[in-house]
Amino acid sequence: MTIPESYLHISIDNQQLSLLKDGKIEKKYSVSTAKNGAGEKMGSECTPTGWHKIRAKIGDKQALNAVFIGRRPTGEVYNVELSHKYPKRDWILSRILWLGGLEAGKNRYGKVDSTWRYIYIHGCPDELMQGKPESHGCIRMKNLDVIDLFNNVNSGLKVLIE
Repeated sequence: MTIPESYLHISIDNQQLSLLKDGKIEKKYSVSTAKNGAGEKMGSECTPTGWHKIRAKIGDKQALNAVFIGRRPTGEVYNVELSHKYPKRDWILSRILWLGGLEAGKNRYGKVDSTWRYIYIHGCPDELMQGKPESHGCIRMKNLDVIDLFNNVNSGLKVLIE
């Protein structure tokens, strides 16, 4: 695939997401990718690599720390009490950028399809952002960062994960 002028670049090694516009880095954010490393197989809890696109933006105008389950806001707002009430929940907060793979057989279709693996860029409890891989496959961000990113990208924007 030809590298577009504007896209998101996610570096698993550096735990960093860069927003490139017109071939130049406009913004950089810390992220947390999968604890299990890189990989495309369904059920692996790995972060898929290769070219993707933002297939949907979810959560516009939701509150900071709004809680999502199944891509729907629950009406809850994350706080310490809620974290103690649901200690095993994989928190998806504030905004969701749902990714779709663009490489047939690598991250699209069948048992490697990023869309049907529900791979997102999303907010998580800020205290979980330790600069190391800890997710279940998604790309986690601090809440203010994911809101800023959400407000600066459109659906269809290409995303390279490597």
